[in-house]
Amino acid sequence: MATTRERGWAIAFNRNELAGAFGDIGTDLPLILAMVAINGLDATSVFVMFAVFQILTALRYGLPMPVQPLKAMAALMITTGASPGLLFGAGLVVGATMLVLSLTGTIDRINALLPAGVVRGIQFGLGMSLILVAFTFMLGEGTMGLIVAFVGVLVILILGRSSRFPPALLLIAGGALLAVYRGLDAALLLDGIGIGLPKLSLPTMDNIIQGGLQLAIPQIPLSITNSIIATTFLVTDLFPGRRDITPRKISMTYALMNLTSPFLSGVPVCHGSGGLAGHHRFGARTGGSVIIYGLIFLILGLFFGRVIFEAVKVFPFPILGALLFFEGFALTKLIMKVKKSSVDLVVALLVGFLIIGLPYGYAIGIVGGTVVYHLLRRRKISL
Repeated sequence: MATTRERGWAIAFNRNELAGAFGDIGTDLPLILAMVAINGLDATSVFVMFAVFQILTALRYGLPMPVQPLKAMAALMITTGASPGLLFGAGLVVGATMLVLSLTGTIDRINALLPAGVVRGIQFGLGMSLILVAFTFMLGEGTMGLIVAFVGVLVILILGRSSRFPPALLLIAGGALLAVYRGLDAALLLDGIGIGLPKLSLPTMDNIIQGGLQLAIPQIPLSITNSIIATTFLVTDLFPGRRDITPRKISMTYALMNLTSPFLSGVPVCHGSGGLAGHHRFGARTGGSVIIYGLIFLILGLFFGRVIFEAVKVFPFPILGALLFFEGFALTKLIMKVKKSSVDLVVALLVGFLIIGLPYGYAIGIVGGTVVYHLLRRRKISL
């Protein structure tokens, strides 16, 4: 095992880091592939830039905190079929917003104002959302897909957090064998191998204005709460010694990624509590898992960009669903952190169900949950 440690910073490479590297793939890969297919994004650019940001994040923080596509923005892109230029313009708006929040210290003030129940509710709502998506993956390929997903869940339950036989590795290996059995076209893969590099892009002012209005505004509340504040909470939960990871630091790296990515045709990205929970759940404890994860996307982008949809068949959706289910479950369990406070628990449940039940649920949950928290707290004190 190769390890580097300095002031709490660590990079390790072992089978547990390798297993943890697949903890977030069930979220990322489907969103990225959908945007490539529906919105006409360049696969090589998207995969390579996504990989580069994984590796840089791992080196910056030394934690299993991966980079993820912006979920609200990705969902809007997929459902509306918007152009790549709109996405790149929106990425610049989000990046600039996070830069201002970081430089002015506003993100730290927002963090101080949000009740713990609201943050735990955000994690709970995101976890439930991931579980619902996991079920769609498990059920989307008929009886055989359901059987594969059931076996995957069973393997994870039986092996638990085994360091000797990490369940995620067994599932990924089984998924690759299943892809071969289903008829993975090796000849097509070999013919499609070639070296590709990201394409330059220059968003127009119209892209920036329209992207900001249509895509960035719905994304920003989710970014502030889940990508920055909830991630900071989770770092403290999982790595109590890393008090150096603050909302301001996360906001800064978030900003720098999104102020760079649009010019190289990459998708807007963020950090996120879901990704950290997923990597940690399957064994990762250092940034090594994120480097491995990045290298997987780098290989796919550099060499298989022209046949990306054939290459990713080695990750069958029922297997991704099984992995995603436990990533979501790891987040939902964090609500127990506020079980001793009846006010925070009620607020967390309220925020969580608003998130999964309403359009713009994150924004409504943040505002509504904060208001309800103060009302309940005032009533409790007066009683």
